[in-house]
This record gives sequence, C-alpha cells and structure tokens, in this order.
Amino acid sequence: MSDLFVARSLDEVRFWARIMKEHSLFLRLGFRAEDKQLIDEANQFYAIFENIEQRAISYRLDADPREIMQFNTEVHTAVSYIWAFKRKVLGLILTCKLPGQNNFPLLVDHVSREANYFRNRLADLNQGILEPLPDAIIDENVFFLKIMADHAKFISHLLDPSERKLIDQANEFSHDFDQLLFQAQDLDSMRPQSQTVPLLGQFLDQNRVSVKSLRDFKKTAQTLIEACKIKSIIHPLLADHVFREAERFLEIIDMFESALLGKRVTQNSLLHDHH
Repeated sequence: MSDLFVARSLDEVRFWARIMKEHSLFLRLGFRAEDKQLIDEANQFYAIFENIEQRAISYRLDADPREIMQFNTEVHTAVSYIWAFKRKVLGLILTCKLPGQNNFPLLVDHVSREANYFRNRLADLNQGILEPLPDAIIDENVFFLKIMADHAKFISHLLDPSERKLIDQANEFSHDFDQLLFQAQDLDSMRPQSQTVPLLGQFLDQNRVSVKSLRDFKKTAQTLIEACKIKSIIHPLLADHVFREAERFLEIIDMFESALLGKRVTQNSLLHDHH
C-alpha cells in the first residue's frame, strides 16, 4: 500500500461522497409531504455522507494507508446501504406506491448506478487496483456515457415546456450520447480485439469532444438558472452536480489517454528492441 493508494482513495471518496450526499437531498425534494419515513431516511443518508465527505477532506495525503483502507471499508458499507435505499425507492415508484412524487424512475435508477460504481471503485482500491485497467476503459466509458445521456434527458424533462430551444439542445445531446453509448457497447462486444491502442484512442477522442460540449452546455444552463434566466424546475445544485460529473468524466478520459500513451510507448520500444 502506498501514497498513491491514499491519494486515489481520498480523491474518489471526496468526489463521490459529495455526490451521494446530494442524491439524498434530490430524492428528499422529490418525495411527498406524507412520505415521512423516506424523508427521514434521506436526511440520515445526507448526514452520513456529509460526515464521510468532511472526514475525507480532513485526511492528509501522508495518512497511514491501513487507516485509509479501513475508512474505505466503512464508506463501502454506507454506500451499500444508500444503494439499497435507492433500489427500494425505485421499486415503490415502479409499483405505483408513491403516486404524485417527483423523482423520475430513470433518475432513481441512475443514482443507484452511481452508488454501485462508487462501491466497486472502493473495492478495487482496497484490492490494490489503483488505475482502471485497459480492460476497464470500455466499461468505464459505457458507464459514464449512459450517465451523460441520462443527464441530457433529465435536463430536457425538467425544463419548462416553453423553453423550446434549450429542450431541443438537450434532446440533441441525449441523441448524441445514446449513439456514443451504442458505439461503446459495440466495441465492448468486439473484445478483446477492440482493445488495440489506436481504436481505443480514437474512441476516447470522440467521447472527449462530446463530453466537453455537454459540459459547456451544463455550465451555461447552471449560470442561467442561478441568474433566474431559465424557466425550469431544476434545482441550482442539480445543475452544478451534473456539471461536476461531466468534469469528472473528462478527467477519467485524460487518465486513460495517458495510460494508453504509456502503452503505445512500451509497444514501440518493444518493436524497436525486436528489430
């Protein structure tokens, strides 16, 4: 266990604990006044993840790796509980037990997928898998492309129907990311041949271009919502939340690119040595 393990762990926990905390808030805002038990549970999760986030911020990068490993295990448990809560809420919505509440089923499914992703990242870290493997490049992209496609759909549905131009833009992004997602799934089914460096490089470049423009669209929407220039039922924090997730995806694409670059250099030097 190393400094890199500590740095990676704290980075994941700081980012995702905040996301989990905000999910609790968004779910709570969507419940009906009479859903007291669900509101209480959401409030508890908010407090739990706020505490986790603060603790992750208070740790220094030279913390004892064993202590961080223990912390990851504890966070993993909390994430498993919030994942189960989200799935329970989804079940209630899909069986029409919460008529009139305001959380889209796809949104609840979406936030549960993010909890599951976070949980898996923590398990990987504790097993010493610090960098996502080349194998994971396609998986991670499938995960994040679906997240981005979902965001575009939520934005489109949460804008006021009179915001025709913005709705059209959000729908275009939704279509764009659906296409990228299908492409990623095609690559996935072509394994392991599809894991060649040039193919993956081109795939990441394409994704980066689209994610950047979606991120900029989210940033603009966030600014306009905060300035009360857009008619919508989008919470300003939700606008910031989806913007941060797009930023995160871009960081991950960069990380993969540099890993591929390293791989390309190694392959080239092996070829060179061979001749």
